[in-house]
Amino acid sequence: MVTVKEGTRPPWVGLGAAVWVQIAAGNAYNFPLYSHSLKSVLGFSQRQLTMLGVANDIGENVGLVPGIASNKLPPWMILSIGAFACFFGYGVLWLAVSRTVLSLPYWLLWIALCVATNSSAWLTTAVLVTNMRNFPVSRGTVAGILKGYGGLSAAVFTEVYSVLLRNSSSKLLLFLTLGVPLLCFVMMYFVRPCTPATREESTERGHFLFIQAASVVVGLYVLTTTILDDSFSLSAPITYSFVIIMVVLLMAPLAIPLKMTLYRKRVGSSGNLNNGDSNADETEPLLKSSMSTASLGSFREGNDSSSDIAMLLAVGEGAVKRKRRPKRGEDFKFTEAVIKADFWLLFLVYFVGVGTGVTVLNNLAQIGIAQGTHDTTILLSLFSFGNFVGRLGGGVVSEHFVK
Repeated sequence: MVTVKEGTRPPWVGLGAAVWVQIAAGNAYNFPLYSHSLKSVLGFSQRQLTMLGVANDIGENVGLVPGIASNKLPPWMILSIGAFACFFGYGVLWLAVSRTVLSLPYWLLWIALCVATNSSAWLTTAVLVTNMRNFPVSRGTVAGILKGYGGLSAAVFTEVYSVLLRNSSSKLLLFLTLGVPLLCFVMMYFVRPCTPATREESTERGHFLFIQAASVVVGLYVLTTTILDDSFSLSAPITYSFVIIMVVLLMAPLAIPLKMTLYRKRVGSSGNLNNGDSNADETEPLLKSSMSTASLGSFREGNDSSSDIAMLLAVGEGAVKRKRRPKRGEDFKFTEAVIKADFWLLFLVYFVGVGTGVTVLNNLAQIGIAQGTHDTTILLSLFSFGNFVGRLGGGVVSEHFVK
């Protein structure tokens, strides 16, 4: 049984931790940063490299198993599976690119890349499902924020790749092998189910606006610093300061639970109001016994059967619930969703819209080389920023129309 954390701060702590997990879940976007090494070091042809790109896409987007597991397992276990998949998958690729192990078969590298990028599906599912359950009133906003940070992750990894790892593909793969699992193990304690709010609080909208604004600032900052680092010969202290400031900006969502800790809301009149509501609920139940008796008498006058009367009264009093199919906006099981036209419409839009972007992403390095640009960091940062804007904007727009 999953333990539910109570209080108003834990959901925001979990959202702040989920931002970092979403950044880690964007590891599949790094394929353009090391794909040229797979081709040059291992001697793969363009066709073989394209097939590795297919493995990258399959691993990233096959999320059926993580989705089913998220209804059975706690978030920390989903994150653990993703962390181990990342460790073993990228570990095999690092062994091959660094020439630590020679002559690894091509099929093994294909499976390893598929397993490595499938960690993205596990990590994303864990944080998305958990936080959307923690904020049921603002699901669209939460999904837009988390998916936006996921789109921004490519720019964050590009900054780390160019500044800290000095454009080394083997170091990047080692960083993905060790760094991403370590981050998941640190954050899994904070990404946990919490008591959801049944209605939107007055301060909640301001908190979401703050996180959205902070994410836009991070996106513009990372894009600007990447262009500056590529255009000018900056000293090491300056480039390292870029990374430190980026890390601080990524911690901005944690300012909300910090503020809630330092400036606790005083319970005064609102507490009395809650007491009044509870008293009202106790003195005026939704279905009075007199109503049930009167209804019973009227049904008897109509010569209805006693079994039908008892069933109707039980349904009205909540003792028995009749099964009905969920409506749009409610939670669906997979078997319920797959027979809906909305499901297949979303699948078609996702397949066409995301598929074109993934095709460009996988061949971004080759596109840059064909145009005479061997350094694809700026191209990946631009792609990441556009991806981020679309994801964040989609969450904001969808929440506006849903409400």
